[in-house]
Amino acid sequence: MSTSPASLPPAWSGLLDDAAIFPPGNARLADAVESYAARSSEWYADLVGSFVCKDTDIGSLDAGMPLSIVVTGGAGAIAGALKLAGRRDHHVAGLEIALRDLDDLAGNARRVVAAVDAARSDGLLDDDTEVFVELPQTVPGAGWLGAADEVAAAELRLKFRTGGVDANLFPAAGQIASWIDAALDRETPFKCTAGLHNAVRHRDDATGFEHHGFLNVLLATGALFDGATADDAVALLESREGPALADRSSETDLAGARRWFTSFGSCSVREPLDDLLTLGLLKERP
Repeated sequence: MSTSPASLPPAWSGLLDDAAIFPPGNARLADAVESYAARSSEWYADLVGSFVCKDTDIGSLDAGMPLSIVVTGGAGAIAGALKLAGRRDHHVAGLEIALRDLDDLAGNARRVVAAVDAARSDGLLDDDTEVFVELPQTVPGAGWLGAADEVAAAELRLKFRTGGVDANLFPAAGQIASWIDAALDRETPFKCTAGLHNAVRHRDDATGFEHHGFLNVLLATGALFDGATADDAVALLESREGPALADRSSETDLAGARRWFTSFGSCSVREPLDDLLTLGLLKERP
């Protein structure tokens, strides 16, 4: 008889990727790997998808975990990271890379697309491996939108940074709404990273930073997909009313919204889980 934990509802399955080694968690790599492995028998194991690591960490990891590899160099570093992962027999569940050429975002995106295409042609990257391209934290202008067009045309995915270790790394709700709207306009799934440890928007007591909530983002995504205005989406992103957001969740196709907002990277698993339990969106299993 299998002892594998049962799958969670589609709205929550694979909701977060384990980014324990990244700020502000900064867990030791060995400790993070041990925790990831230990979680596999827990009832909520399906909440977590891949283990997020930098390309510079690949050589220190044993095979066995699905990895989302963050490429720390430019497009030219993609092949090397994948070759090393292949030699170590890693399962590459995802590849993430940030655009760096702010003066030519569309051109930078084309270089990433070309490198990904070459990696697929060379057998370094499976056709179904998700590739996320991180766009800068700016209001979508011509260059930003041009880069999003390139990502969408290549059927890659977008990545949005929703927080960080400094206050200026937390974008305004209107900015996030415009990013989501741009992704939906292009029928392009996206993931988020940083600052979404909790379900509901709040001010962090330790830092004083305004944190966005992953439930706010999910509900805003569903609302925009259903034709809501940007103002409606901003109101959802700025709501601090957990019970009201939970009630709205029961009337929203959250699994459908997850088709677009696929996941978020989090250095904490317990915080998102506890919030889902507290809001009654998940029930603990024996």
